[in-house]
Amino acid sequence: MKTNMGKTDRIVRILLALVFGALYFTGTVSGTFGFVLLGLGAVFVLTSAVSFCPLYSLFGFKTCPTPKE
Repeated sequence: MKTNMGKTDRIVRILLALVFGALYFTGTVSGTFGFVLLGLGAVFVLTSAVSFCPLYSLFGFKTCPTPKE
């Protein structure tokens, strides 16, 4: 797995995951939609931890800086 996520992308995903978790655990969002947000937040944390997003590689996106040669 090659890294395809930059630092800013990782930070934004972690912040969104925190917001999704807060919305769910405070009861603002519940039911099926709450579980979907909670799952999406978990995926965001996981992809941020490994700096790799499978959808980015599928569509050819890359937000990490290119290495200097």
